[in-house]
Amino acid sequence: MRRRNTLSLIGSACLWPLATRSQPSTVRQIGFIGTTSSTAWRQQVAAFDQRLRELGWAPGRTIAIDYRWTEGREDKAREAAEALVARKVELIVVGGNAVAATKRVTTSIPIVFPVAIDPVGAGFVENLARPGGNVTGLSLQGTDLAGKRVELLRKAIPALHRLAVMGNLDYAAATKEMTECQAAARALGLEPVALPIKRAEDIEAAFAARRGAEALYVVTDALVNNNVGRIAELALKARLPTMLGAPDELIFGGLMAYGPKLVALFRRAAEYVDKILRGTKPGDLPVEQPSRFELVINLKTAKALGLAIPADLLASADEVIE
Repeated sequence: MRRRNTLSLIGSACLWPLATRSQPSTVRQIGFIGTTSSTAWRQQVAAFDQRLRELGWAPGRTIAIDYRWTEGREDKAREAAEALVARKVELIVVGGNAVAATKRVTTSIPIVFPVAIDPVGAGFVENLARPGGNVTGLSLQGTDLAGKRVELLRKAIPALHRLAVMGNLDYAAATKEMTECQAAARALGLEPVALPIKRAEDIEAAFAARRGAEALYVVTDALVNNNVGRIAELALKARLPTMLGAPDELIFGGLMAYGPKLVALFRRAAEYVDKILRGTKPGDLPVEQPSRFELVINLKTAKALGLAIPADLLASADEVIE
């Protein structure tokens, strides 16, 4: 178990020795549609950039990346996709919430998603093994992990009876994970309380509608990523222990997180970009599922809530923030 006292955001990626691979003679142009803000994805972008360097791509010299940020808004996602297509980029990296909008704009330019809750259920690809078309990437397996996250939250709070479930109602994959979470809660004898949101302005009202819930499950998506700090702040104020979907999100607060680390997925997405730019068709690259899931527990939050985490659960954690 790894312990640390403080967490810090990764800054700009350092320069890495370039791999001894053949270099393109021209600067390759790609687009990047970040579905949050540049601040929220600072770690992820640094990891993506670093892996590209390791693979032999030098930003500004052999590859140019046009970053666009949507802050979780569908209209901005479409505008960004249209602008990048007009620029005739060779490939577009897209966060899960903006994949559908980007697919509607282009069926020929390769699209790589570093993160998506449920790529098949959301209609991004036909199936994971043979995505077909111009889209591929990496899955978060959000719906598959819902039950495990509820179980972990129940272990942390044995007296839990009512569980609030917050998610973006405008994102089909998030809605599906909310449904899975509520079903898992009922199976454990818990009463789920749905807290649907569609925009940042809905978050505070959602907390007010929690109907005596004693804990909160938050479905990770672009809207949540862009507002996770505010969600963690309101949860602490309401004294709600919170389960998040990505360990990276605990830098903003919250009690627990279980899932794949986003920085690892963004590094892997850079490898997909590398393969496609070197000639592989996106439809021939299987959508990859995470091979490692991490449980991270924030003892700082637990202490602030007056919550004693069971010793066996602490022992099973991959990381404990003190």
